[in-house]
Amino acid sequence: MSLVSTAQSDKPWRFVTNHTQVLLCIARDPDARMKTMAESIGITERAAQRIVRDLVESGFVERQRVGRRNRYVINRELRMRHRAQHDHAIGELLDLLKLEER
Repeated sequence: MSLVSTAQSDKPWRFVTNHTQVLLCIARDPDARMKTMAESIGITERAAQRIVRDLVESGFVERQRVGRRNRYVINRELRMRHRAQHDHAIGELLDLLKLEER
């Protein structure tokens, strides 16, 4: 029996959290709308809003009002939260995971 199963009935999991996925969306497009972020990640718009709120409250992201829209700025120098990665800035993770520009 294989240790890795691809059966549809398995609970899906991912290596990169939704919080990191939102950060990557913001890194790619600081003017991204919640709906666009949610659709690209595969979560609800409400979940995307909660994640952005978490990131803003923890200082990883700053929300700037530009007219009727929001623009997001990532604090790339802020240290990661887990003690195993605390010696690394969030910008390092984003650089590591950054995908080619489309």
